[in-house]
Amino acid sequence: MVGDQDSIAAVLNRLRRAQGQLAGVISMIEEGRECKDVVTQLAAVSKALDRAGFKIVATGLRECVTGSAADGGAPMSEAELEKLFLALA
Repeated sequence: MVGDQDSIAAVLNRLRRAQGQLAGVISMIEEGRECKDVVTQLAAVSKALDRAGFKIVATGLRECVTGSAADGGAPMSEAELEKLFLALA
């Protein structure tokens, strides 16, 4: 992932939080917890992952659109960029 260290750290923190929440959801299911509680926590995991994805896109948008000179990447087409955003929708 391309970006400054603060942005990368923020994404990693969000992903670690989601990982912990997902482990909690798994435990809740194993314990036979109420469906409402499980779904609420699962929604929190989903939101955390979405936020991490949006942060990645926001941080690396310039590199995604123009391509990274460091890795020899080509600029993304409008269709590819649209597909990227829709993947998070």
